[in-house]
Amino acid sequence: MEHQDVKQTVQDQFGRTASAYVKSDTHAHGTDLALLVEWLAPTKTALALDIATGGGHVAKSLAPHVHSVFATDLTKSMLAAAREHIRQERHQNVQFVLADAESLPFLDQTFDLVTCRIAAHHFPHPDEFVKEVSRVLKPGGAFLLIDNIAPEEPHLAAFLNGFERLRDSGHVRCLSLSEWTQLMESTGLHIEKQRVRKKPFEFLPWVRRMAQSEQQIEEVERCFINATAEQQKYFDLTFAEGRLASFRTDECMILCKKTS
Repeated sequence: MEHQDVKQTVQDQFGRTASAYVKSDTHAHGTDLALLVEWLAPTKTALALDIATGGGHVAKSLAPHVHSVFATDLTKSMLAAAREHIRQERHQNVQFVLADAESLPFLDQTFDLVTCRIAAHHFPHPDEFVKEVSRVLKPGGAFLLIDNIAPEEPHLAAFLNGFERLRDSGHVRCLSLSEWTQLMESTGLHIEKQRVRKKPFEFLPWVRRMAQSEQQIEEVERCFINATAEQQKYFDLTFAEGRLASFRTDECMILCKKTS
């Protein structure tokens, strides 16, 4: 699929599922939201940028701790859903901007903080995304990335990206931790802190958030059922009454500082 087609697919899919992402337990109530604020240690004078804000959960978490937040997203209806969600919480210091993560509409060295959570696997050019993050950050500014990552082993990475694409045609690729590290270090972003955790998913809520038919759900489930013993062990597949119940993937949280 051409990269522009991928972005159109992402807009179409997240346009349909905007309210589901605002309400999703995985996105709305993750413990990483509080940890994100702790790691960034924002100040009341800070100007923050949340890239691919989705349901607006990071922007909402940062809003009480900073001067202002710019929440951006590629999908207009998703941005509108995030705005409604955040304004219900009575935060008045969040601005909403339609923007492509790989071509941000901001001047160089604008932001003290940049975040991107559970979104980068949809970006066709992650290298361009990281360059844009570095460009808009002030020297000494902080960038915090949270995303699902692929195992370093190619066959396990291929399995992960395979079932993700079956569920979500806007999925491009989960990068490995080593790939993210290389991209960041090559653009003047020095890694200060990181963690990798196993992230659990209940299969049906996860698949129904993006799947458009029962046939598609069955196809995704069949992919898991046909997994090798090694794949089943790595992704911790659990079954109940012959159906897939849950699985786990790796998620990284990386804090960087712009060196110059």
